[in-house]
Amino acid sequence: MTEITLQDVFAQKHNPYPAYARLREQGPLTRWNWMGQDMWLATTYEDIIALLKDPRLTIDMQKLLPPEHEQSLGGGSAERYVPLAGMRHLLNTDLPDHSRLRTLVSKAFTPRMIEQLRPRIQQIADDLLDAVQEQGEMDLVANFAFPLPIIVISEMLGVPSEDRQQFRTWTQTIVQSQGATLSSEKQAAGRAAEAEFINYVKALIATKRKHPDNSLTSDLIQVEEQGDKLSENELIAMIFLLLTAGHETTVNLLGNGTLALLEHTDQLELLRSDPGLLPSAIEELLRYTTPVSLTAPRWALEDIVLHGQVIRRGEMVRCALLGANTDPQEFADPEVLNTLRQENQHLAFGKGIHFCLGAPLARLEGQIAIGTLLRRLPNLRLAVLPEQVAYKDAGSLRALAALPVTF
Repeated sequence: MTEITLQDVFAQKHNPYPAYARLREQGPLTRWNWMGQDMWLATTYEDIIALLKDPRLTIDMQKLLPPEHEQSLGGGSAERYVPLAGMRHLLNTDLPDHSRLRTLVSKAFTPRMIEQLRPRIQQIADDLLDAVQEQGEMDLVANFAFPLPIIVISEMLGVPSEDRQQFRTWTQTIVQSQGATLSSEKQAAGRAAEAEFINYVKALIATKRKHPDNSLTSDLIQVEEQGDKLSENELIAMIFLLLTAGHETTVNLLGNGTLALLEHTDQLELLRSDPGLLPSAIEELLRYTTPVSLTAPRWALEDIVLHGQVIRRGEMVRCALLGANTDPQEFADPEVLNTLRQENQHLAFGKGIHFCLGAPLARLEGQIAIGTLLRRLPNLRLAVLPEQVAYKDAGSLRALAALPVTF
């Protein structure tokens, strides 16, 4: 059998399960050249749990650079554009910096705080469906899955409503610049979009400094002004990440999750008949669709032996979350969507210190959004064949370009 490549896997957006099964058959740990770099890919549940908790792996590449080559991260002038990769943020710091940054924002994302958003999220879901109810059709991504989470996170951060559509343009451009088939034009467009987005965040911060309110942005500014807990660039990176991570993956959960239910009408009708199953159904949709297929890169701080192979110091390691979530050693019938599944310790939100900060919010948005769709649109159907549904070339994200439905 011909060896399967990661590009092959990413090409199978609609039905990636056989590809991940083949990856695991090739071996639990595979070495590839990915986008110009050598990379180890872990594909089994047990290995991924261990690697995501292994202190011998760092998410901070700067730790591997000699002192004379290290970038100055987290400092620098706020007037000069510094790319996100040049800032200290939750996705590129280890302990203790990661804990410091996470603590500053985590209070806003506790299950108790998120539960208080339930009435507002429900209102947003109803308003979005009110706007299309009489049309009898919509693009579920553009009309529902995208606007719901972007409205929620924008309101939390105090972003004006008229700016939200621009976020979609920026984030789409940034995401597509990280795809598997990169052109220099896409890379340049992604850098330009990131620069514009970060400059927007700087302007938002400046406005909130002059006119503080009860938003999370104002809360973070107060922390930054108190001294050494949060630098200016850390503040910019935090708000940028909350705006992007706070909606992009939830869009994919709602889009992919709805598509999965429309393809599995027995599960759809089960949920319609018993809305009490929604919490377990969302967990199963997170497992089955896994909105982020691969973790962010990590690098070995020392040689690591795994399955008789040596991950050398400085080599990159990534974990296939979708591979873990469909590992038959952990899940019975893993390629079957089963909203009644009880033992479901999926890894869609990662594991260890980098477990997704927004998991409680994503879960609540998923439960409300999909529950509202099923309740209000009893005749919801795909408007195209499943194999005609288009996906973005978005690297490790499993992202629908559109989802045409009728009702």
